[in-house]
Amino acid sequence: MKLGIFDSGIGGEAVAAALQSTFPAATIITVNDRAHIPYGNKTADEVIFLTNAAIQPLLNIDCDIIILACNTATALAIETLRKKYPNQKFIGIEPMIKTANKLTTSGIITVCATPATLTSSRYHQLVQQFGSSLQIIEPDCSNWAQMIENNQINHQLIKQVVDKSCEAGSDIIVLGCTHYHWIKDLIIELSNGRAQVIEPSDAIGCRVESLLKPR
Repeated sequence: MKLGIFDSGIGGEAVAAALQSTFPAATIITVNDRAHIPYGNKTADEVIFLTNAAIQPLLNIDCDIIILACNTATALAIETLRKKYPNQKFIGIEPMIKTANKLTTSGIITVCATPATLTSSRYHQLVQQFGSSLQIIEPDCSNWAQMIENNQINHQLIKQVVDKSCEAGSDIIVLGCTHYHWIKDLIIELSNGRAQVIEPSDAIGCRVESLLKPR
């Protein structure tokens, strides 16, 4: 099995590590587009163009599945790519609104994501479908991906987001950008038991299995 993983930056490496653990015999190839990060502040047309260009090496080596390990690229580009390459299997990553709705007891959740993800039509569809009864806090995380990419973690800035969310009653924190997987342990530590932190690594593995099962 050959899995291709694309992310704008280092977030895809965290996804690759999780998938390699789940599928130890798989060949996993990662590509990124660090020359153009962050994607979260770009227009939809820019994200579509850049994502299409970046995944060409994965298309050329006939990956069984290409995973867009980028919430912004999934939200803005995946439908265009599926139409452009109808014979290629794609998996996208989206904020886990449905899961958060099942887990929350307070009815208040926090979604940490890029501006492009939060303003995308796909995100609003997810909220309408699975989160219409929830109060959703959407803190400003616009500089987080760049901060993580450059290994310049501002603990105080992250703490402010976590504290404000928890103080407002949020008991679920959704990581809606794969860059943020690198600071998941820090966010868990800062939440100090006040909120559960979720991201879709396990769900990606399940989706890979389902796509590769014989029909």
